[in-house]
Amino acid sequence: MNRGRLAVGSLVVAACLGLASPALAQTTVGVRAGVSADPDQFFVGAHIESPRLGGLKIVSFRPNLEVGFGDNVKVIAGNVEFVAWVSFPDPSWAAYLGGGPAVNIIKFDHNGTDIGGGFNIVAGFQHRSGLFTEIKVGMNDSPGLRGTVGYVFRAR
Repeated sequence: MNRGRLAVGSLVVAACLGLASPALAQTTVGVRAGVSADPDQFFVGAHIESPRLGGLKIVSFRPNLEVGFGDNVKVIAGNVEFVAWVSFPDPSWAAYLGGGPAVNIIKFDHNGTDIGGGFNIVAGFQHRSGLFTEIKVGMNDSPGLRGTVGYVFRAR
């Protein structure tokens, strides 16, 4: 279990380092839910998103935590993702592509717990109102394919 605490602690530290104090005023929070294949699960979660980074202002740091239930396992997936934003002619919508490493804690109903690393590739669409949908493909110990819908809370 110490490996699990170390992995989760490392994820939290990485998320905190990516959000410097001046960026906190512009950081957004979102909620998410969806389904995954391999394992077949329903999941819920949340994410934080940094303001756009760098000179081009097209990349955001978007770590998220997802908790999945079903298929005789429980999965806690900590995903450290960066996304690049693509604008559309209609400014109401934007697309994003990205990915990053993951830490996955998998609790089997009768066979204990496994902790493993993975990598995700993500693509999505987000409306200016905050509604978003995304597809995520996981490799190694990450859930194989996930379809997600969610909402981003913006400061008014």
